[in-house]
Amino acid sequence: MSDFSTSAYEQGGPQRGAAHSFAYHIVLCIASIAMLYPLLWMLASSFKPDAEIFGSASLWPSHFTLDAYRRGWSGLQVGFGRFFWNSLVISVLSVIGNVFACSLAAFAFSRLQFPGRNFWFALMLGTLMLPYHVTLIPQYVLFLHLDWVGTILPLVVPKFLAADAFFIFLLVQFFRSLPRELDEAAMIDGCSPWAIYWRIIMPLSLPALGTTAIFTFIWTWDDFFGPLIYLSEMKSFTVQLGLRSFIDSSGKSDFGALFAMSVLTLLPVVGFFIFFQRYLIAGITTTGLRG
Repeated sequence: MSDFSTSAYEQGGPQRGAAHSFAYHIVLCIASIAMLYPLLWMLASSFKPDAEIFGSASLWPSHFTLDAYRRGWSGLQVGFGRFFWNSLVISVLSVIGNVFACSLAAFAFSRLQFPGRNFWFALMLGTLMLPYHVTLIPQYVLFLHLDWVGTILPLVVPKFLAADAFFIFLLVQFFRSLPRELDEAAMIDGCSPWAIYWRIIMPLSLPALGTTAIFTFIWTWDDFFGPLIYLSEMKSFTVQLGLRSFIDSSGKSDFGALFAMSVLTLLPVVGFFIFFQRYLIAGITTTGLRG
């Protein structure tokens, strides 16, 4: 009797496990649909007639139309393609500046010996605790005296000065995981610190550098507050400011064009993330586990 009960339990165990796994995945699918619904609704609304956008919660338009994309791309005083170009220039320059400057600073903190290194590193980490709004007014006054307000310089130049302490800390943690024997062997061969940085550290740090590039691009592309403060002319607007132009608090807002251009604005971020996803995962994993 006991043998029969045991065998019945062993046979029923995998079945119950499969049922629990099936129910678990069903719940996850429902939760995923609930989280993706706003994005899917925006995508569907970009193909709907204007009268149907807020008149129905359905994801399927009564008939498809591309009028919203036509209006959004050329309906403003400046074509939306100009906004894409401005955002691309600022994002690419920010990526180059952050990767180069932050890696140099991280190399100095992790591989070089100089007086006060620990103090300056702790001071740099302390800046992570400062909210952006605390330094907003001093930075604006500085850029105003430099006559940079109204240009992209306030958005790009700080990236070349290692102003993002988060990425410095990220790269320091990765650089510290690399064997110092590599530096010693290179110095015996006559390499200078710059040669060690450029020929040894940088090629071995592609995952961490890729992580820095991905986050810099996404954060810069999605930035709204910075361009809102420093850019005043529409021809220099980024895509985020361009999207705001479709909303008029005192007149009629073109929500169809807003949703259509929002869909196009998401494509570079999604494509950049998919293309560099393996570097992002490798960078986060190795930075978090090694050292």
